[in-house]
Formats: sequence, structure tokens, C-alpha cells
Amino acid sequence: MIKNNICSADSSASTAAAFGEHSPQRILVVDYNEDIRRLNMEILSNSGYVVDSAEDGDMAWNALRTGGYDLLITGNKMPKMSGLELLKKIRDSHMSLPVIMASGMIPTEAFAQSPSLRPTATLSKPYTVAALLNVVRDVLRVPGAMPAQPARPQWKRSERKHEGRQGAHTLSTVSAQ
Repeated sequence: MIKNNICSADSSASTAAAFGEHSPQRILVVDYNEDIRRLNMEILSNSGYVVDSAEDGDMAWNALRTGGYDLLITGNKMPKMSGLELLKKIRDSHMSLPVIMASGMIPTEAFAQSPSLRPTATLSKPYTVAALLNVVRDVLRVPGAMPAQPARPQWKRSERKHEGRQGAHTLSTVSAQ
């Protein structure tokens, strides 16, 4: 079941201050681990985002087809449909959606073999709160961070690596040449 955690009235003042006249960005968090889902939802909603969650790729796919999300954060190893399979469905349907894959096992070989499946950014587990928020802000701020249509034959990839006391993550931007 998709769970919805929209910012409560108590946080509406901070949401309005964070986003001004713009509505908050919507994020779908997908992870088989309920504790990670809840923690990510709490962190992101407390930071002013509207957050929904799903426990596997199949449920996420159903939510993505009906909801207007600005960002998907997904694990990889999940029952019913993996994060990689979810990415393939998103790319095959030509959805313009930035994706962060947050996983202990990032499928780099699969990304090398099929560049169109590369997520916008990756976040290796375990990660810190600061690393999660930094990569989310980076991805939502980068114009054109979404890979171009998967049918294009040549890809250009640029990466920015962030490392430090607060954790490490890589922001990858993939675009057609």
C-alpha cells in the first residue's frame, strides 16, 4: 500500500518559507526496509518535501503512473520488482523523472552495459542524513538532470563527487549528445 506523508499543519510555516510561492516538490521513496522508508520519509518531509512511499518496485510503478512526482528515490534489491527493473520501466515509458538509487549494491555493471538505465544520482548505503539531503537538493536543483530519451544512441555523462565527514554520494548527469 502506498503511504502518504504530507507535511502537517505544524510544519506548514517552514514549508512555505522554504518554497516561497512555489508548491513543495513531491518525492516517492521506495525501499523494502520499512525502517529506512519511514526514516527517509521523516527526514524529507521535515525538510519541506511532500513524500509518499512504496515497499517495492511494483507498488512504486503504480504510484508513478498516477502521481506527479518530481523525484524518485529507490533501493535496488526489492521483492516483486527491483530498482533496476523499475528504472527500465520508467525509461521505456519515457517518463521525465530524476531518479536517485540508494542501495548497498549499486548495479554499476548493468549501468555500464545499458547507459540509458543510469539513475540521475546514486547514494551508497549506509548514508548520513546530510548526504541524503545534499544529493536530493543537488538532483532537484540541476537543470536537465534527467537523462534524455533512452532511444538515443550516444550518451554524455558528467559526474560530481561529494565526499566528506557527512558521507559520500555521486551526482551523475546523463544527456544525449
